[in-house]
Amino acid sequence: MRLTVVAASGGIGRLALLQAVAAGHDVTAVVRDPAKVASDIIRTVAVDLARPAPDALRRALAGSDAVLSGLGAATKADFGVAERGTAALCEAMRATGVRRIVAISAAPIGTVPSPGRPNPPRHDPGDAFVQRSIAYPIVKAMLKKRYADLARMEDVLRASSLDWTALRPPRLNDKELTGRYRTEVGRNVRGGGIISRADVAHCMLEILDDPATYGQTVGLSD
Repeated sequence: MRLTVVAASGGIGRLALLQAVAAGHDVTAVVRDPAKVASDIIRTVAVDLARPAPDALRRALAGSDAVLSGLGAATKADFGVAERGTAALCEAMRATGVRRIVAISAAPIGTVPSPGRPNPPRHDPGDAFVQRSIAYPIVKAMLKKRYADLARMEDVLRASSLDWTALRPPRLNDKELTGRYRTEVGRNVRGGGIISRADVAHCMLEILDDPATYGQTVGLSD
């Protein structure tokens, strides 16, 4: 499969890139700094998704079968990049005929209001008492702007008419790939609280061909 990995030098994007190459996929990496993924076997396209260049994005997507996006704010200066970058990415996908995209969101986003979902449910049906009452209220207060950006990114995906999936992992760690994790379509994983970035990257690849995840959010956890 020909894949374009966006934010390919980030925590999850870099692992998705490596796993996709190891699985034999033909991969193009979209990054701000191509030197960060320098390789003889990976095509790189320099794009700053905070200020996306439509022509460069279309070049990166030409001939691709699907997109894996780890796009998100790494610093306060990046707030808004998930929404703006994903909007530009979806526009370039429509222009080049690419329909499939898997993007990274976060477990609490189902309860974060956005222009497209101004009155979300107070609780995700998969969240246990500790998450509903303690963990997620604290995290949402700490990461308010970052989560607002991801919620608006999901709005962009819902309005895109593409075959999209937004993965919503809980707290991330840097443990090794296991390939053993749980997923739930349309809700968070009951009792889930942590997952490795490597397993999130693995899930991105695993669900690429799963129509049950098209137009859906997917919760995952160890």
